[in-house]
Amino acid sequence: MIFTETSLRGALVIELEPRHDARGLFARTWGRREFEARGLETRIAQCNTSFNKTKGTLRGMHFQAPPFAETKIVRCTRGSMYDVIIDLRRDSPTFTRHFAVVLTAENRKMLYVPTGFAHGFQTLEDDTEVFYQISELYSLEHSRGVRWDDPAFGIHWPEDDRTIADRDRSHPDFLPAGVTGL
Repeated sequence: MIFTETSLRGALVIELEPRHDARGLFARTWGRREFEARGLETRIAQCNTSFNKTKGTLRGMHFQAPPFAETKIVRCTRGSMYDVIIDLRRDSPTFTRHFAVVLTAENRKMLYVPTGFAHGFQTLEDDTEVFYQISELYSLEHSRGVRWDDPAFGIHWPEDDRTIADRDRSHPDFLPAGVTGL
């Protein structure tokens, strides 16, 4: 695996190092030793999948509050998506900044989302599937979100007709009064 730092401290893009032969390829997508050597979270409490029927489906921006704050590894296993994270750590020099990357089934890239970040994505084609490895169990009581189009973050999403759940549309403004950082 190739770990590349992003502009947000602690967030990484992970690329596979496939071994090709006549049958296709083989590649490691996770390894405890490699993650430990970089000081990354190695606990996986649950894995989730998200199937999205239509291009323009937007899910986010989600996070969990302590003590259920979570680290995620996100990978697109079918189709393609515009994946976005926002640094919500008040003590971080990149507080409220975002990072985006296109994840596709073909490029096999993954995004390591540290604790203290909100995460969301918009699908770039129909029938897009996303696989998550998550360090904490889901807790409805600790589930939080920030609005996908909040001007506090300045995210430039792909121009598409969007399908967004009412819950994601109704998250409060982040600053100055609404949601606070982690």
